[in-house]
Formats: sequence, structure tokens, C-alpha cells
Amino acid sequence: MFKLLQLGSFLLLSQSILAQNTFTPKQERQKTTANSISKSLKVDGKLDELEWKNAPTVQLEFEVEPHQGEKAKQITSVKLLYNKDFLYIAGICHDSLGKKFLRAPDFRRDFELRNHDSFGVTIDGFNDKRNAMTLVTNPYGTQRDLLAFDDRLYDVDWDGLWRVRTSRSDSGWVAEMAIPWQTLRYPKNQQTHSWGINFFRNRRSSNSTYSWSPYPRSFTVNRMEYAGILDSLMAPPPSVTNIRAIPYMLYAYDNYKGTDYEKQGGYGTFKPGGEIKWAINPNTVLDLTFNTDFAQADADRQVNNVTRFSVFFPERRQFFLENASLFGVGLSPIEDLAGGAMRIQPFFSRRIGLDANARPVPIEVGARMVYRSEKRNFGAIAIRQHDGGSIGNTDFFVGRFSENIGSQNRIGALFTLKNTNDYNNLTGAVDGFFRLSNVLSLSSMAMFSKNSNESNTGLAAYNQLHYRNNQVVAWYTQSYVSKEYNPEMGFVSRNDVLSNTPGFYLTVRKPWLPKWVRSFEPGVFIEYYHKASTGTLQERQLNFNPIWVNLQSGGFAGIFYANYYQRLDESFAPLDIEIKPAEYNYNRYTLYLGSDQSKKISYFLNHERGGYYDGSLNYTSFSLRLAPSPHSSFNLGFENNEFKEVGILKESKSVQLYSIEGRLALNPRLQLIGFYQKNTQNNRDTFNVRFSWEYRPLSYIYLVFNQRGFTGTDFTKQQEQHLISKISYLKQF
Repeated sequence: MFKLLQLGSFLLLSQSILAQNTFTPKQERQKTTANSISKSLKVDGKLDELEWKNAPTVQLEFEVEPHQGEKAKQITSVKLLYNKDFLYIAGICHDSLGKKFLRAPDFRRDFELRNHDSFGVTIDGFNDKRNAMTLVTNPYGTQRDLLAFDDRLYDVDWDGLWRVRTSRSDSGWVAEMAIPWQTLRYPKNQQTHSWGINFFRNRRSSNSTYSWSPYPRSFTVNRMEYAGILDSLMAPPPSVTNIRAIPYMLYAYDNYKGTDYEKQGGYGTFKPGGEIKWAINPNTVLDLTFNTDFAQADADRQVNNVTRFSVFFPERRQFFLENASLFGVGLSPIEDLAGGAMRIQPFFSRRIGLDANARPVPIEVGARMVYRSEKRNFGAIAIRQHDGGSIGNTDFFVGRFSENIGSQNRIGALFTLKNTNDYNNLTGAVDGFFRLSNVLSLSSMAMFSKNSNESNTGLAAYNQLHYRNNQVVAWYTQSYVSKEYNPEMGFVSRNDVLSNTPGFYLTVRKPWLPKWVRSFEPGVFIEYYHKASTGTLQERQLNFNPIWVNLQSGGFAGIFYANYYQRLDESFAPLDIEIKPAEYNYNRYTLYLGSDQSKKISYFLNHERGGYYDGSLNYTSFSLRLAPSPHSSFNLGFENNEFKEVGILKESKSVQLYSIEGRLALNPRLQLIGFYQKNTQNNRDTFNVRFSWEYRPLSYIYLVFNQRGFTGTDFTKQQEQHLISKISYLKQF
């Protein structure tokens, strides 16, 4: 049966390729220019200077969503100017409904693009049709920025130094951006420049997307082969120094109560530290960090894990998030479920500076150098981690190289080295990405790991064929991980496994659909996991998604049916319920419902029910978002795992997880954020409050309070509290 499913998936893919309705970029790319001015403009979103009246103007006339290729229903104009210090971009977003219907649920930096009215620009300073710097704002001047590579790898948490202010009126809204030349990357030794560039707008009340240069809706605006040209730009030569220094001073008060902690009572400490970013040239950036601290980073949320495998917690620390797309290569299940449940990353930055319980471990000093060009990219990270215990200091190193081949292909290599007092762990990988056509790509990687105190070498590999156009998304992924593979600076979902995960879903947009439905997207997702050392089938999932509809409003609804086969070779205990080794077959059913997240009141519901090993499990996750204005938003969450007759003792119990999160903001630069979680499993609660003031661009004052409590091994209440104040100052040279 499995071979037939593989063959069916391949035939579907082949048929789709032959029948594809591709979107071909224009041979002549659209062009615009920018006027050079001598004065500095006041960035206030009003555009009342004479220079703006005489600036070149382009119109965003192409509708990407919902009706690709039609003329945009709302007028959007873009003007460009520049002087010796800044590139200025103005987006004039007319709206027939006026400012009362503009939507911006919150002021969170790097906001969720689909939930906001927004205007943005994406810039390819080297005009290589691969690299993009994207800057976006909403009607209140909240910033979102990212770096993209081949519209496939993204540094979504990169924070660039740029300024934006907006104004709102009954005719719409205006965004005025000032981008320092030091933030932009472009070739040196050129008198005039031609950059790839595109402008886009999301009008949330109609859930529409407009762009200047046309691109297909199956991709994003970061696919720079579809971008236009900013021509005849007299950009100044890149700065010789271009150094950004961010020193900080921190005071922390830590208090521990309970027998599970070695420390007891309160301890106060002062710590100076900082970072230096040096753009050595347009292609090369060096980052240095010392006494690194991540007190302001968002705290991890609690998760009740009912699977047999480790939960992947994302990186939240800014130093490691920047350039993550270069170092964080590997197999991920995020995009289109194409990897199934498998995740293989030879390098995972959370292995540095955090212990097994996600508590910070001091980082003494670190460095990162990244070089990017049209032909190749390479980078290296070196970190010294301090540990006052018996382990001693630990040194981490990661090196990465990738070579661009042709216009859309690349091959690369990565290796990591972890050096402790007792042993070394070495991990190496070679990888490739090949865009076989405009809609078909192949990703591959082969890896090994080796400990100096062990004789065995671990191996891992994967191949993923991925197809996407406006009508079909299909994939076939195969991965292998040996029993001995152990990347101590990486992450792997499971060992001793051979996985096969074919799947597809359709995107149907037909006149027979109700007007309130934008697309109907049924699909099939299949996962097979065999034990690599024996060939024994360990797990099978047959997932059928007969109903998935995306609504015109931005909401969605879906139904899934899944048939599971699980072979347990050893017992495991989800939420302290022990399940014995055996073979299990069961079925599960899932309902997803989500409303328009841009509205003042929105919700999300995930309800699963059905079999679970030798019993049953009903799971419910519900969240309610209240955003009466962009200045205040609240999220209420509830999760419940209800077990019935599960495990050796045929246990029936319920475990709840409650959460509340709030954000109060005077403006995008002055915010108070907090969240609280209560987990009935072990009576665990977490509390985090963070005050943040960006008193000048990328310079912050933070006040943070963290508290964690749980029932300890002696059944008494354990508690730790951390109060932190931190001030940082950015100086650009």
C-alpha cells in the first residue's frame, strides 16, 4: 500500500508539473527613479515639504489577492527621494472607507502581516534576484523588517535601523520612511546603481494585497525575480567605518525558595555588557558580544506534551536570531507539513547559553562573522560559555558555507564543534537547494556526528521534493537518522528512523464557491516511520483533510481525519500516565476554526478527539483575542487534555493549561507586556511582565519581572523570582 501511495503522490506531482499554469515575469522589468535632494526631511508622515510634491511617483495597480491580475480597487502611490544620509520612501494609501476602518490589532514589532493594514518595500541592493531586505509598517508606524533569500529562507527577527512615521485621515493613511544608507547593502565602487525593488500594500478590511511589480499569489513579494528596478540611483559609497555599538548596564535581583534549588534567598548583581556590529564592507558584517544577556527576550510558554518526542522551542534571543537563515538550515515541518513531524537541524542555537530547563547559562564572549555576495555566502560563530559548576567552560563553534549556482541553486556545508573539559562533539553537513523549475524545487542534506570519547559515528540525511503553483502544493520527503546520530549543537526529532512523508493539497478558487469563501483546499498528508536498524514499521499516520476553507474575511475552517498505527518498543509516560510497550491502532478527528484575526474580537479553536493508544484522548485548545484599540490587546487561552482509560492503570484524568496575555502601549515604542500561565500538571505557574521603552531607535530601557513556581520533589511549593532592569544605547559610527 505504501508503495502505491508513493507512486500516486509522484503521478500527481508529475501531472501537476505538466499542467502547470505558471506566472511568467515580464521580460522588461518595471522601472522607477528617485530624486536627489540636498536637505534632510522631517519624518512625520505628513509629506508637506516641496520635495515630496516633485518626487517621482509610481502606482500599485496589480492586485495579488483576491483576484490575481485585476486592477487594484484602491489607489496606492509611492514616492522616492534621497540625500547623503537617507533613502526616503513614502506610501500614500488611499482608502474609500477612511481611517475608522483601518486595522492594526497591536503595536508589536514584527507584527503578523496578515492581521494589519500595511505598506512595505522590498529591496535587492545587489540586484541578483535572490536577496531581499523587506521593511513594512502599519497605519500607526509599527515596524516589521526581515531578510529573505530565494523567498525560502528568512531572518524574520532581524531588526534594521530605520525610521517611520505615519498619519491617518478620512481619505486613508500615509507612511514616511527614512532608511540610513548604513542599513542598506549594495555594491561599492559604483557611481550609479540599479536595485531590484517592489512595493506592496495589504488592505485588511477587504483582505486584499496590491503590488507595483506583478508576482504570483503562490509566492511572496520577496521572490525578487519578479521585482521592478530602482534605476539611476546615486547612492553614496558605503561608509568606511559603519560600526554600531550597543553597550548596556543591567541589574538583576534573583530570589529562590524551595528545596529543589541549590541557592536560597535573594541575590543582587550588576553586569555591564554589550555588542558591536561592524559592517566591514557591503558584503561582510562582524558581530562581537561580551557578557551577553537576554533578559528582555520573550519567555518560553508552557506546553503539555502528549507525544513521544521532544518539543521544539523556538529561539527568542536577538543575537542568535540575526542571520539565522544562514546557519539554521535543515529539515523543518513548518512549511506545508512537508516534513511531517521530523525536524533535523545540525545547528540549533538554543544549545548555547541555556541549560536543559531553559535557564540562562552565562555567555562570556562571542563573535559572528557573515559574508554574503551574489556568488557565495559564508559565516562563523564562536561562543565561550561560562559554567561555575564541575563542567567548566564550554566553547562552541559553527561554520557555514554556501555557493550559489546559476540563478536559483546553491550547495553548502556546515560544521559545529562543542568543546568541553571531558570530550568534543563534532557535527558536519553538506546540503543543496535546486530550483528545478519556477514551481518545483529539491532540498537535500547529509550529516554526521562524532564524539571524541565514543567510537561510533552517527549519520543522518534527507531529500525533499516540493512543488507549488496557484492550484497545487505537493511534496515528497524522505529522511534517515541513525541510532548514533547525536548533534549536541543541533536538534533531531527522533533517532534510528527512516521516514517517508508524501502529501498534497489543492487550492480551488471557482465561481461555484460561496462568495464568502476565498479558497477550498482539501489535502492528504501521509507519514511513515520505520526503525532504521531493523526495518520495522514504528509509526504510520494517514491524514485526510477533506474540508479546509479560507474565508474572504481571513478566517478559516477545517476538518481532519487521521488513522494511526503506533508500535512502542518501550514504555513512555505522557503527563505521568504510563503506557506499556505494544502495538496500537486508533483513529482521531480534528476540527479547526479561526475568525478574522484583524478584528477587535477574534478566536481560534482546535478540538481533537478519538483514540489514543489503548484508551482515548479529547484535546481542546481555545484562544480569545480582545483588541479594542491598537493601544491595548488581551489574549485568553485554555487547553484541556482529557484522558479516558489510558495506560497500564487505565487512568482517566484531565490536565488544564490556562493563560492570559496583555499588551498596553502608548505608541509602538513604549509598551507594557505581560503573560501568566497556570498548569494543573504539578501545579506549575509562570508569570512574566516586561516594560519596554525604545527611547531612541534600537536603544531601550527594560524592566522585567519573571516568576516560576511548581510542586517540587518533596511535594512542597518551589518558587524562583527574577527582577531585572536594563538600559542599552545604540551609537552608529
